[in-house]
Amino acid sequence: MARRTKIYEGTAKILYEGPEPGTIVQHFKDDTTAFNAEKKAVIEGKGVLNNRLSEFFMTGMTQVGIPNHFIKRLNMREQLIREVEIIPIEVVVRNWSAGSFAKRFKREEGERLPRSIVEYYYKSDELGDPLITEEHITAFGWAHPHDIDEILALALRINDFLTGLCLGIGLRLVDVQLEFGRLWENEQMRIVLADEISPDNCRLWDLETNEPMDKDRFRKDLGRVEEAYQEVARRLGILPESGPS
Repeated sequence: MARRTKIYEGTAKILYEGPEPGTIVQHFKDDTTAFNAEKKAVIEGKGVLNNRLSEFFMTGMTQVGIPNHFIKRLNMREQLIREVEIIPIEVVVRNWSAGSFAKRFKREEGERLPRSIVEYYYKSDELGDPLITEEHITAFGWAHPHDIDEILALALRINDFLTGLCLGIGLRLVDVQLEFGRLWENEQMRIVLADEISPDNCRLWDLETNEPMDKDRFRKDLGRVEEAYQEVARRLGILPESGPS
């Protein structure tokens, strides 16, 4: 196998140079972290599941006209994506009170919010991904006002898409964390969804039991993390009922 050039390695993924200019190979790892990498573990098979799940969600969004960086899945752990300039902001769309939001505002866990609330966080493990405002984003040059408008519109469309999809398989989309990037094509720039969509960055609760089916199982030491991810994949028709081979 030819040696590949590594571009970046994060907690859950490795990025390699792609076969063509403007492309990147995204490799999904089994490593899992929480609380800004203070808690770490390896969950066997998680990378394979997240690769398949993210492929499913990204493909579905492409079909409804939501721009994203996904091109195709290459193998069980890797997918080909478009190279984008990542905007250093995490966008969180919250539909129900949970996690840090519930603690910050002393709201009951699982309380339905009056409407979807969009929050922005600066991507920095060193600083603990602090909550920021649009003023911070524009003042520090992370994005222009028109970029923020586009990001907000895309985030709400993605939230609507995922909410409906999850309801169809008996899951509640409590919240979702999104990343966006600038895609340059012939000197033209557009904002697209980047990173991944999986139980790593979505809070998914079973509609009947409120059982977490996401990374909270790792955060809260609930166990059976891989089984929860597999169940999400089964409900979406990605895995057979018997599970992965």
